[in-house]
Amino acid sequence: MFHQLVVDTSIRTRRVGFKESVRRFWPLTRGDRRWIVIVCLCAIVAALAETAAILLFAQLTDNALQKGSVSAFWGPAGLWLAVAVAGAIVGYLGNSLAAWTAERFVMRLRARVFAHLQKLPPHFFQRNRRGDLVERMTGDVDAIEQLVVTGLVQAVSAGFAVLFYAGAALWLRWDLALATFALVPLFLIAASRFTGRVKEVSRRERVADGAITSVVEEGLVNVVLTQAYNRQRDEQARLRREARRWLRASVTSARLNELYGQLVEVLETICVLAIIGLGAWEISAGRMSLGQLLAFAAFIGYLYPPIRGLGQLGLTVTEATAGAERLLEILDARPAVTDPEPSDVVPAPKRAVGAVEACGVGFRYPGNTDEALHDFSFSAVPGELVCITGPSGAGKSTLAALLLRFYDPDIGSVRLDGIPLHRLPLAQIRSNITLLPQETLVLHDTVEENIACGRDVTHDDVVRAARAADAHAFITDLPDGYETVIAPGTSRLSGGQLQRVAIARAMLRNAPVLLLDEPTTGLDTLAAQRILGPLRRLAEGRTTLVITHDLALAADADRVLVLDKGRLVESGTHAQLLAHHGLYATLFHTRPPHQNGTTHPHDASPTVSPLTDGGRRAAG
Repeated sequence: MFHQLVVDTSIRTRRVGFKESVRRFWPLTRGDRRWIVIVCLCAIVAALAETAAILLFAQLTDNALQKGSVSAFWGPAGLWLAVAVAGAIVGYLGNSLAAWTAERFVMRLRARVFAHLQKLPPHFFQRNRRGDLVERMTGDVDAIEQLVVTGLVQAVSAGFAVLFYAGAALWLRWDLALATFALVPLFLIAASRFTGRVKEVSRRERVADGAITSVVEEGLVNVVLTQAYNRQRDEQARLRREARRWLRASVTSARLNELYGQLVEVLETICVLAIIGLGAWEISAGRMSLGQLLAFAAFIGYLYPPIRGLGQLGLTVTEATAGAERLLEILDARPAVTDPEPSDVVPAPKRAVGAVEACGVGFRYPGNTDEALHDFSFSAVPGELVCITGPSGAGKSTLAALLLRFYDPDIGSVRLDGIPLHRLPLAQIRSNITLLPQETLVLHDTVEENIACGRDVTHDDVVRAARAADAHAFITDLPDGYETVIAPGTSRLSGGQLQRVAIARAMLRNAPVLLLDEPTTGLDTLAAQRILGPLRRLAEGRTTLVITHDLALAADADRVLVLDKGRLVESGTHAQLLAHHGLYATLFHTRPPHQNGTTHPHDASPTVSPLTDGGRRAAG
C-alpha cells in the first residue's frame, strides 16, 4: 500500500558517550534497583570472605605447617572452611540474582524498543533494513545490559576486591605493597590505549551483523524470485561480501582483546616476580615470615585480576556504547503522529457514524520538494461507495495514509464525523476504520486467531464472520480446521482464500469506515469473482473507499475520484467520467475491465459493477 512513499528517514549515526548511554538507559532499572544493590552487597561479602580466607591461610602456614603442629591446624582450618562455605553460598545467591536481574532488564529494554518501533510510520521500515533492526533488538540490547547492569555489578565487585586486597597487603607490609602498587598505572595505560580502537571495531562488527541478518532475511523472503531468476549465486555472493566485512571486524576485535589480555599477563608476571624477589630478600633478613610472604603474594596475585577486570570492563563499556549508539538511533526516531493532548481531544462516541471528509488537504513528505497531495477535498457518508483511482504515483496511497493518520496533512484537515483526526486518539480513529491492504496480512497463528485478531470474541462469532466471507467451507477442509496454523508466505491457502480470511477479520471488526486497497490485485479471474460477494456484504451500510487501478470496480461506484500528480482532476460517476473523455476515460480504454482480472472476458461490460448486486444503475 505504501510502496510509493519516499521519505528520508534512514537511521543516522550519532556518536554517544558513556555518560549519555547510562543516563538514557539507567531509568529502565527502576523496580530492580534494590536487587542490584543486594547483588553488589553479595559481591562485597564474597570479596571480604576471600580476604579472610587468605589471612587464615597465612595463620595456618605460620602456626601449623611451618611448626608441624597438628593441634594448631584444626582451629584455623575449621574457620577457613566456614568462611569458604559462607562465601560460596553468598556468591551463588549473588550470581543467580544478578542473572535474573540482567535478563529482566533485557526483557524490559527489548519491549521498550519494540513498542517504539510500532509507533513509527510505515516509511521508516521501508528505509531501514529489517534484518538490521532485528540485530539491534537482539545483539545491541544485550550489549546495553552489559553496560548498565552487569557492568555495574562487575565494577562494584572488582572495586571492593581491589580495596580489600590492597588494604590487607598494606596491613601486612605497607612498604612492599606501595612498591608493588607503583606498577598498577601500567594496567590503566594499557586499557586506555585500546579503548578508542575497540569502540570503532565493535561498531563495525555490529553493523556487519545486522547486514548479514538482513541478507539472510531478504533471501528467505524472496526465495521464489531468487530461484526463478537463477540468482542463487548472486545471493550467495551478497552473503559472502557481508560475511567478509563481519570477518574483518570480528577478527580485528578478537586480536585487540587478545593483545590486551596477553599484555596484561606479562605485566602481572613482572609484578609477581618482583614480589617473590622482594619477599625472598625480606625472609632472608628475618623481617618477614613464610606465611606472611605467601599471604602477601596471594593478595597481590588476587589484586591484579580485578584490576585487569576493571581495565577489561572499560573495553566492554566501550563496545557497549557502540550498541547504545545504534539503539538510541531507533529510540530517537520520532513518530510521524502522536495522540493529542487530553485538553485538545474532542469528545466523540466510541463508534463513529462514519462520515469522512478531506478539506483542502496539502501534504509533502519530509525531504521532498513535490507535494504528494495538493488542495484535495472530498467527502463520503455511510452507505456510499467512493472509488479512488488514477495513475501510479497520483497520491492514492497518500490519501489512505492520511485517513488512517499515519501522517498529518501540512495544510487543511482530514475529518471523521466532522472532527479533525488530529483531535481524536489514534486508537479511536483506527478502531473506526477497517483497512484491507493490497497484500493480505497474516499472523503466524491459527486461522481462528487470524480472524479474531486479538478481539475478545467467541468461536461462534468467528464462524459467523467466516461464513459471511465465504471462507467457512475451505477452512473446515483444512487439516485442523479453524485450529490450522498459517504463517506469512504460507502455502496452505491461496491468495483468494487469504483475502477471504482478511474479509472475515474485517467483518468481525465491524468498523463504520471501510478502506479497500487494490482488493483484486494478484488474483485470477475466478478468485477475484469469488471475493466480490463477501466484499459486497462487507461494504453494506459502511462508508466504503476503494483504492484501485481496476476500473471494473468503479463501474457502479456512487462517485469516482481521479487523482493525478496529487491533484483531484476528475470527480463523478463512471458514466459521467466516460462521457467527459478525460483522464478516467483514457485509463479505462487503455486498460479495459477484462484486463483487470475481475471479470471474465466473455462478461466484460463496463455497465455492471462487481461490487453491487447485479449493478444498481447503468454506466454509460
